[in-house]
Amino acid sequence: MALPRFHRRRCPPPTPLSACCPFGAPRDPSSPTGGGGGGGMSLPRASKLTRRAAFLFTLLTLSVLMLYAATDSIRFPSASSISASAFVRIFPSYLNYPPPPDPMEHLEEILRNASMGNKTVILTTLNDAWASTNSVVDLFLKSFMLGEGTRWLLDHLVIIALDEKAYNRCQVIHKHCFSLVTEDVDFQQEAYFMTPNYVKMMWRRIDFLRSVLELGYSFVFTDSDIMWFRDPFQRFFPDADFQIACDHFVGSPDDLHNFPNGGFNYVKSNNRSIAFYKFWYASHETYPGYHDQDVFNKIKFDPFISDIGLKIRFLNTAYFGGLCEPSKDLNLVCTMHANCCYGMDSKLHDLKLMLQDWRAFTYLPPDLKNESVISWRVPRNCSLNSLRRFDPPPEVVIVDQEEEQEEEN
Repeated sequence: MALPRFHRRRCPPPTPLSACCPFGAPRDPSSPTGGGGGGGMSLPRASKLTRRAAFLFTLLTLSVLMLYAATDSIRFPSASSISASAFVRIFPSYLNYPPPPDPMEHLEEILRNASMGNKTVILTTLNDAWASTNSVVDLFLKSFMLGEGTRWLLDHLVIIALDEKAYNRCQVIHKHCFSLVTEDVDFQQEAYFMTPNYVKMMWRRIDFLRSVLELGYSFVFTDSDIMWFRDPFQRFFPDADFQIACDHFVGSPDDLHNFPNGGFNYVKSNNRSIAFYKFWYASHETYPGYHDQDVFNKIKFDPFISDIGLKIRFLNTAYFGGLCEPSKDLNLVCTMHANCCYGMDSKLHDLKLMLQDWRAFTYLPPDLKNESVISWRVPRNCSLNSLRRFDPPPEVVIVDQEEEQEEEN
């Protein structure tokens, strides 16, 4: 019999799925859907559409798998590096938003950079009201520059900013700054003595100092309205865990009846001091409405203090004085505090006088220094009476202005 007058490419037997026979064995030319004619779709056209469909299906499947792997790497940090890289390829902007630093890690870094060899730092707090140019913080830093052997201590001072403006100012004037912003509490304005914001600020400070001790750092805490005239470490007690300045010193550093002032203290980091600060902070719920200094006056007699073995010492006002009880001998003074003072203007006035008196003393020849011929002219605008009311009495201001004019004349 004669063969048909057309040629058909033969498929190699070993390859069941080849380009010319995509579905295995050759089709019968007489089949309705196969061969060179018939009523069905031609084999090459069907193969082309099938391959295209298979390619699209494979591409879609791979895309879904990559997206799943990428999202899986977000939920499970231990995912393979292939999943992580796939996520970065899909969302490249993710790399531009690193997670915020841990506040405690940031604090520890600042403390480490500022600490002395024995892991001791000097701390002070600052809000916007005291941070403006020519305000309290400028006088505070100036005292370190004017004091005897105190300039080096600035390298170990950390300023704790209580609001954003104070933090921005700190970064301009000092190298060790930490932002301690408290949610739902505005510490920017001047916190007047015993107002609600003042009390909140004092307790926020106690809680923060506890965290510093837990990080293993000892500290000298100082209010920024304290002038530093000499290195105070020479006057601290070597065996004490907690040492605190006084508004009134009764004569013995061991006497619990001293009247302490929480604006200046030296605390060593150990289990006793950490337990004490936790107890101190928890006691503000026992005595609601009281600030930290008043609560300390109550708990210093508590049996808990002796149970934990905390050694408390009170600092003599001859070395660590203030406007409540000024140091009498400028040859001995280490620090002077603008305590017992109400109002920013009054405080600034007396702090400036304090610095002027100290500078005049440093200009004296040694023999006149030993005779202590210069004494403080403060308190002037500051007084204990100003703490007994919320508004500064105008008659006191008028009298002070008249006295100042008489001295100038």
